[in-house]
Amino acid sequence: MSRICNPVLYREVQKMDQLWIRIAVGIPVVISWYGAYQQLILRKPFGNNPAPDWMMLVLLVVFGAIFPLFFHSLKMSTEVRKEGLYIRFHPFHFSFRTFPIKTIRSCEVITYNPIRDYGGWGIRYGLKGTAYNVKGNRGVLFEFSEGNKAKRLMIGSQTPEKLSEAVNRAIKMQN
Repeated sequence: MSRICNPVLYREVQKMDQLWIRIAVGIPVVISWYGAYQQLILRKPFGNNPAPDWMMLVLLVVFGAIFPLFFHSLKMSTEVRKEGLYIRFHPFHFSFRTFPIKTIRSCEVITYNPIRDYGGWGIRYGLKGTAYNVKGNRGVLFEFSEGNKAKRLMIGSQTPEKLSEAVNRAIKMQN
């Protein structure tokens, strides 16, 4: 069934916009722009062992433009529809990853430690299963039945109760 004929029961879009990420991304941006201004505009060598002008231009493009644009584009979209759970982690996924509702065995709202439990934020693969998380420490842990083995997936959410509730509604619609 197409997603167009399958109305959205829940939608959440999260961005990596925490202050610590903005600072970590902002420092190389400021340094690259300042260095390029010093060396390319004012014609004063930047640093004790200055890079050639062409390299300074490359550093400016990479760390002053591409790097911050990449972090700005990072976002995770989560949707629940009657037929499935849909996740897209932009720009890594070109389309939604679909998890059919009929394969969900259980879902539970959890509080987790992103670093200890999954190794950080983003798309993570670990001993506890796969995690899609952008920020915070709350989410919904799903267990799927696929043949004889169970598959675990944790989806980070700022509103995990609403996500869980929407999935449970979708499960009831299947029955």
